[in-house]
Amino acid sequence: MGMVEKIRILLVKRGNISEAELARRLGMSTTNLYNRMKRDNFTDKDLQKIANVLGCTFEGTFKLTDTGEEI
Repeated sequence: MGMVEKIRILLVKRGNISEAELARRLGMSTTNLYNRMKRDNFTDKDLQKIANVLGCTFEGTFKLTDTGEEI
């Protein structure tokens, strides 16, 4: 499972957050986020920021802090 697929699963689990809303929370343009998702091109720093805004931790996988589920 690629990182983009994991991010999309997290967006659904966190209340059907749109990619545009995720971009807003990350402080980046929607176009920039869409391009990164299209190429599945994220740095570890990017993934840490995504984890922070979605209320989970990132350790190569995402782990929901409230349920402990790993994605």
